[in-house]
Amino acid sequence: MKPFQEKVSRRAFIRQNSMAGLGVALASTSIASPLAVHIKSAQKPAILGGPSAWAADKWPVWPMWNPETDEKQVLEVLRSGIWSRAHVVTQFEKEWAAALGAKRCLSTVNGTNALVIAINQLGIQAGDEVLVPPYTFIASVSSILSNGAMPVFVDIDPETFQIDPAKIEAKITPRTKAIMAVHILGLPVDMDRIMTIAEKHKLLVIEDACQAHLAEYNKQKVGTIGDAGCFSFQNSKNLPIGEGGAIVSNNDAFMDRCFSYHNFGYAYGTTVGSVSTGCLIQGTKLRFTEYQAAIGLAQMKRLDSQTTVRNENAAYLKSLIKDIPGIVPYKLYDNVTRGAFHLFPFRYKKEGFKDLSREDFLKAMKAEGVPCSSGYATLNTQPYLKDTFESKNYRKMYPKEMLDINKYNEQNKCPQNDKMCNEEAVWFTQNMLLGSKADMKDIASAIEKIHNNVDQIKTLSKK
Repeated sequence: MKPFQEKVSRRAFIRQNSMAGLGVALASTSIASPLAVHIKSAQKPAILGGPSAWAADKWPVWPMWNPETDEKQVLEVLRSGIWSRAHVVTQFEKEWAAALGAKRCLSTVNGTNALVIAINQLGIQAGDEVLVPPYTFIASVSSILSNGAMPVFVDIDPETFQIDPAKIEAKITPRTKAIMAVHILGLPVDMDRIMTIAEKHKLLVIEDACQAHLAEYNKQKVGTIGDAGCFSFQNSKNLPIGEGGAIVSNNDAFMDRCFSYHNFGYAYGTTVGSVSTGCLIQGTKLRFTEYQAAIGLAQMKRLDSQTTVRNENAAYLKSLIKDIPGIVPYKLYDNVTRGAFHLFPFRYKKEGFKDLSREDFLKAMKAEGVPCSSGYATLNTQPYLKDTFESKNYRKMYPKEMLDINKYNEQNKCPQNDKMCNEEAVWFTQNMLLGSKADMKDIASAIEKIHNNVDQIKTLSKK
């Protein structure tokens, strides 16, 4: 891909990003006529030499940055020389808590360490088990292992891509301390059932909302329903800062402990950099910076409107592709009132495409100019688990039979996740959903072209 500067002028870039900031206005740009869509889907697929359905320059650049509106506070921070945690970080935390309807927010270096801190200060440690879905990013599990706890995998509901509440109770043991509800892809978990199970068994609930900025369940922002919610602001996220994370909670005592832990164990409120008062608890240094906070404050201004656009375009794209044989879009739980759509997922059923493999389908889509991915690998079978179980610490903390990797793998089989990862999942990234309705039609027409010409594509793939 060409460098961004070669593809678009600075003025065009500013104009594009200003439009994105308007949110709904972006979604209401020109709509291709049904006739045009029909013509496009009837064309020869690009992989067979036809015109592509989409062009690279239609893909909204991410992250978005408008110098005229975004740089003032960032430059003020840079010129101030106050770069470590101070009043701008506090401002960011207050605004993010307010956006979510949470009482407190603590910013951290990244979402992974937000999870590490939350687990630590909820008292989850060696000997404890945490129930977690296998369809997630590695950070969900590594944060459990970093605290010496044991991840126990609960298979997914393939319709929603989320942890299956119906399979949770069978995995609960006397060691179970918490459920990690991962709102993966920015689609909320069935929190009513999760909270009911947690209350019944006296379990903690940690919401991994790292991909779910401003998503809602029963009109309540995810991350604010369980005992703690964690977010990521990594560059691809819907609120991008480069790196960064946050913990939110309404529990003051818990949040004070999290603050202390992320700041060397100093009592909350101790002046940054002071060592004269000593440390109250074992801690580490995971503080946010002032310039990260300034970037985040600029990005936060357009997050709500962008989230609205993503929801509208996701629903529209889903309506366009749901009846194509072999395409099964995501399903939201009944009480989900807003998605974040960090990713737009669907299941690819090769039998609907005359057994064309997912790999060949992805190749054909990319030839159409439509970026897409097969998503995650099976997280519950990767070598990092064996490596952790063989570590000196784990061998001291757990009985030998619990560290038998073959036995562990057998007990943690997740067949629905295996099928999702290895055969079915296809993703579009969130910035594609910031395009126009016409763009959604072009994406749908790419799928239709492949479906309508699958025999020729299969012949090509065999060569």
